[in-house]
Amino acid sequence: MARGGRSEKSGGGCCLGFLLKLLAFLQAFAALSAVLYAASILSRWARHHELHIHHLLPDLWFACAVMAAGLLYCAILLAGYVAAEVSSGCCLCFYTGLAMVMMLLEAAVAGRILLNEHWIQDLPHDRTGELENLVSFVNANLDLCKWAALATVATQALSLFLAMVLRAMVSPTSGDYDSDEDFVVIRRPLLIARGAPSYLPTTADPRGGHPNLWSSSMRQKYGLNSSGDYTYNTLGQNAVPPQ
Repeated sequence: MARGGRSEKSGGGCCLGFLLKLLAFLQAFAALSAVLYAASILSRWARHHELHIHHLLPDLWFACAVMAAGLLYCAILLAGYVAAEVSSGCCLCFYTGLAMVMMLLEAAVAGRILLNEHWIQDLPHDRTGELENLVSFVNANLDLCKWAALATVATQALSLFLAMVLRAMVSPTSGDYDSDEDFVVIRRPLLIARGAPSYLPTTADPRGGHPNLWSSSMRQKYGLNSSGDYTYNTLGQNAVPPQ
C-alpha cells in the first residue's frame, strides 16, 4: 500500500511538472519578445545617435525598463523550469516567491494605469518616442491587447498554482522511505535459545558434579526413586555411605 501510494504520488508529480514546464515554455515567448523589443529600440537609437552608457538613464529609460522586465521574466521562467525538472522543494519555493513578486508588480502597474488617467504625464520623457507609439498601438488594438494580457495573467496564475501544488506533493526526505511492510526481512537470532531446566540444583559437587541434576534425570527417564539406590556419591571413596 505504501509503495503503491508513493507511485501514484510520483506519477501525479510528473504530470504537474510537465504542465509547469509547458507553461514556462509558453511564457518564454512573451519574455523573449520584451527583450527583443527593447533590443530593437536600442539598436534603432544607436544607428541615429551615439549610444553611451550614461545616455541609457534617463534618456532611454523605457527601453531599459522593458529590457529589465524581460530579463527578470526569463530568469523566473528558468527557475520554474528547473524547479519542475528536479522537483526540489527549495527550488519550488524560490520560484513561487519570485512569481508572486512578479505578479504583484504587474498588478501595481495595472492598477496605476487604470486608476490614473494621466499616468503617462507622471513618467519621465522618453527621447526614443517608443512609449507613445506603444500606447497608440494598444489603443488601436484594445481588444487584442486585453485578451493577450488576460491570457498572460491566467498563464502566470496557473503556473503559480501548479508550483504550489507540486511543492505540497513533494514529501520530506524522511517520508521517501518505504515502510517495513514492503520488505521481507529474514532474521536469525545470534544465539539459539534453549529451554532452561525447570529446576535448579541446590548443591554442587566440589569436583564439578551436580548430584541433584543426575538424580532428577534418572527419575524422569526410568520412573524410579533413586534417592537410595542411585544416589551419586559426592563424598570421597573412603567415606561411609549414609544410613
